[in-house]
Amino acid sequence: MSAPHRTAEEIGRTAAGPRPVPSLGTQRAAADLSHVDSTLSNGLRVLAVRKATVPLVELRLWIPFAGDDALHPATAEVLAETLLTGTARRDRIEIDADLALIGGDLASGVDPERLAITGTSLADGLPTMLDVLADALTGASYADAEVERERERLIERIAVSRTQPRTIAREALQKHRYGDHPATREVPKAEDVAVVTPEQVRALHQASVLPRGSVLVLVGDIDPQTVIGDLEKALGGWASDRSAVRLPALPVLTGGDVLLVPRAGAVQSQIRLSAQTVSRTDPGYAALQLANLAYGGYFSSRLVENIREDKGYTYSAHSGFEFTDQTAVVNVDADTATDATAAALLETRYELARLGLVPPTADEVESVRQYAIGSLVTAASSQGGLAAQLSALAATGLGVEWLAGHPERLAAVTAEDVANAALEFFAPKRFTGVVVGDADVLAPKLKALGDVTVGEPAE
Repeated sequence: MSAPHRTAEEIGRTAAGPRPVPSLGTQRAAADLSHVDSTLSNGLRVLAVRKATVPLVELRLWIPFAGDDALHPATAEVLAETLLTGTARRDRIEIDADLALIGGDLASGVDPERLAITGTSLADGLPTMLDVLADALTGASYADAEVERERERLIERIAVSRTQPRTIAREALQKHRYGDHPATREVPKAEDVAVVTPEQVRALHQASVLPRGSVLVLVGDIDPQTVIGDLEKALGGWASDRSAVRLPALPVLTGGDVLLVPRAGAVQSQIRLSAQTVSRTDPGYAALQLANLAYGGYFSSRLVENIREDKGYTYSAHSGFEFTDQTAVVNVDADTATDATAAALLETRYELARLGLVPPTADEVESVRQYAIGSLVTAASSQGGLAAQLSALAATGLGVEWLAGHPERLAAVTAEDVANAALEFFAPKRFTGVVVGDADVLAPKLKALGDVTVGEPAE
C-alpha cells in the first residue's frame, strides 16, 4: 500500500504549528589559506594557494589575448585548439602520455579577452605538468597537419554553433551593446578560420603568448613558498620585454531601446537585457550583488517567481553579472515561446521597476544574503572551484584577501543598502538589450510596449 500524498505545506507543519527551520550556522569564507601572491622575474603574477583536501593540484593560466586584426579571432581559435598538439620536444601522443602518467590533463581555450590554460594533476606530478606547460608556451610547433585537422573541426563546430538561438542572441546583444568593439568577436567566421595558416598561428603565438601581465593560479596540495622557486625554474625560458595585450576598455553602457532582431519562423524568442553596473572593487558591490539575487539571481527570486512559476512564460529566467577586465554589467536572460514574448518582456520590466519602488524586505535580504555567502563558501570548498574563483579575481588584480573578506562585506549589508542599490541600478530605463524572434508576429505587440525598435535580421 502506497503512502498517502502530503503537500509541502503539510510536511512543513506539526501539531504544534509550523515546523521550525533550523538556523544557519555562521558562514565562513575559505579563510586562513596559506598562500603566496608574487611576481616572477618574467613578469608573470603567481597566486599559489595550499588546499590539501586531496593530493591534487589545479592550474589556471590567464593570458590577456586581445587583438584588432580582422583575422585575430579566427587565428586565436586555431591557436587555442593546437597549442597542446605538439612541441619541438614532444608530439601530441607524447604530451598525452606524459600527462596521463601523472593523472593529469591540460586544456586551452580563448575568447576576445584572454587565452586560458587549465590543468590538473597529482600533487607529486606537478613538476611534469609544469614542464609540459613550459614546453607548450615556449616551443609549440603548430605542425601543418595538426593545424589543418583542428581547423576543419573548428569550422564544423562554428557552423553548428551559429545555428543555435543562444549564440545568435549573444552576438546580437554584443553588437547592440558595443558595436564593432573587439569584445564582440566571440565566435569567428568559418570563412576566416578556413584561411588561417600555420605560419599565422606561429606568428600570433610569438607576438601574444606572453608572461608579463598574465596570471597563473595554483591551488592544491602544495607548499606555496617553495613552488615559487619551482616556477622560476620551470618557466624561466618563457620571457619577453613586452606585455600581454589587454582588451581595450569597453564603452560605458547606457540605457536605450530594446532592439527586435528578426529571426523568421522562430517558435521561441530570446530576451537579453543589460545595464552598466559596478565592479567587485566598488564599495557598493556587495549590496548590488544581493539586489541582483533578489531580482533574478537564484531560483526563489522575484523574476523567476513571476514569469516562470506564476505565469509559465519561460522555463528559465536569470539575471547575473558579466565582468570584462574592470567593467561590469548586469544581464537579464529569458527564453520564451513566441506568443508569450511580449508579456514576458512586460513582466521583466515590471519586476525591474518594482525592485526599486518596492524594495526587498528584511526577510528577502536575509534569504539572499545566506544564499550568497553559502554559495561562495561552497564554490571555494573544492580545489577546482577555488582555483576558478581566484583566477577570475586575479584577472582584475584581486586575490585571496578579497575572497576571504567578502562574506563579512555581505554580512554588513543592510536592507536599506539593498534598496538604494536596487533603485539606482535596476531602473528599467538603465537597461537596453535585444529580443531575437519572429518579427512578423512580435513587432506589433513589442512596439506597443514602447522603447522597442526593429533591426536587421540575424545573420
